[in-house]
Amino acid sequence: MASFSSSFCLLFLCVSSREAESFKEQGNAYYIKKDYSEAFNYYTKAIDMCPKNASYYGNRAATLMMLSRHREALEDSQQAVRLDDTFMKGHLREGKCHLSLGNAMAASRCFHRVLELEPDNSQAQQEVKNADSVLEYEKMAEIGFEKHDFRMVVFCMDRALESASACHRFKVLKAECLAMLGRYPEAQSVASDILRMDATNGDALYVRGLCLYYEDCIDKAVQFFVQALRMAPDHEKARLACRNAKALKAKKEDGNKAFKDGNYDAAYELYSEALTIDPNNIKTNAKLFCNRGTVGSKLKKIDQAIEDCTKAVKLDETYIKAYLRRAQCYMDKEEYDEAVRDYEKVYQTEKTKEHKHLLKNAQLELKKSKRKDYYKVLGVDKDATEDEIKKAYRKRALMHHPDRHSSASAEIQKEEEKKFKEVGEAFTVLSDPKKKSRYDSGHDLEDDTGNMGDFDANNIFKAFFGGGGGQGYSFEANQSSGPGNFFFQFG
Repeated sequence: MASFSSSFCLLFLCVSSREAESFKEQGNAYYIKKDYSEAFNYYTKAIDMCPKNASYYGNRAATLMMLSRHREALEDSQQAVRLDDTFMKGHLREGKCHLSLGNAMAASRCFHRVLELEPDNSQAQQEVKNADSVLEYEKMAEIGFEKHDFRMVVFCMDRALESASACHRFKVLKAECLAMLGRYPEAQSVASDILRMDATNGDALYVRGLCLYYEDCIDKAVQFFVQALRMAPDHEKARLACRNAKALKAKKEDGNKAFKDGNYDAAYELYSEALTIDPNNIKTNAKLFCNRGTVGSKLKKIDQAIEDCTKAVKLDETYIKAYLRRAQCYMDKEEYDEAVRDYEKVYQTEKTKEHKHLLKNAQLELKKSKRKDYYKVLGVDKDATEDEIKKAYRKRALMHHPDRHSSASAEIQKEEEKKFKEVGEAFTVLSDPKKKSRYDSGHDLEDDTGNMGDFDANNIFKAFFGGGGGQGYSFEANQSSGPGNFFFQFG
């Protein structure tokens, strides 16, 4: 009876072995056809029939690697070498899985085991080099991250991922550095790819939040940071970013409220405090600098406002609002060349009617600024009344009249005569409504009224003061004094 039972068991094992081998051969056929899903199914059937055969696990591991299921492939290859420590392909596949997943040290140990079994194995020799390269790139990336050399980190991770294509850790580090470099779409893409494979990956959730945070979508960013902390409660980067995001939002909103309430000093301080929270948040900080610049202009701190707007556009070259604010500050300072440059930048970016109008107005003011400023010559505002213009002319004409300076040096006499003439020019234009209107509109008066230099300032003076009559002044030409000099007598 015992002999019969033993024979039956041997027969069953032989049948099972033949059937398992048949499944393996069918799996091999599908593998060759690159139908890896079917190959996986048949290798699984072979393992079910004969679970102690190392080669079946090795074959299924190879199939899983082709399906990019590297963690499952690692488990199968480890089982294969547990069953047969001399199974060279098993050690080689285990090493490849470790390397694909980013564990270069474990991979190196596996490849060295292959070389112990077969010292001349060229594939293992190359894989050792690949593992060493990944380790070197890891070290370089770590140093680069500490130095905030994020471009170097991205470069190192790209090189490492050529061998460690399934390493989420490398991908997340690359994505984080892309975010720090402002390359948000690329960073989002990398993080999203990870989350499609592993929706609970706290690192990838953190990077998604980081991109939104740096794009000034703070509310959405906080949601991702909170989700990352649910998946990984000890995620310190997510915790810090979440805290910064909330603090930044609160300070900015407080500053906005103070500004709307007209409390400009408080708004200025709040925006300044917000700017200290996170220097890496470029877009939000650009807005904060622009907001502070707006407050500065309200406080008549025009130079400070220009400086803040300049910082804003250095952080974000596409920030139209900052260019517009700075251009207006330049207009207020009558620095029209700079204002025109900013308005040109704005109009090139956004060709709206409003921006075109602002540019033309700045160009007009620039053109006007290159002429004599008759308002400055008379010392009056641009909205001065007719009486104010007359009073100003009276004062300036008497101040610069050549007879006032007849005893001065020839150089001073010449300078005062020039000023006397300019005062007459200014009065001739600003006292005539039509000429004044054309002057204010930026027209060149010489184009349609003749050369302003041809008029006689003395005649203007005499006409205004009425000669030697009712105004109490008398003028007699002093032939010995030369042209332009008069005897000036107060009555």
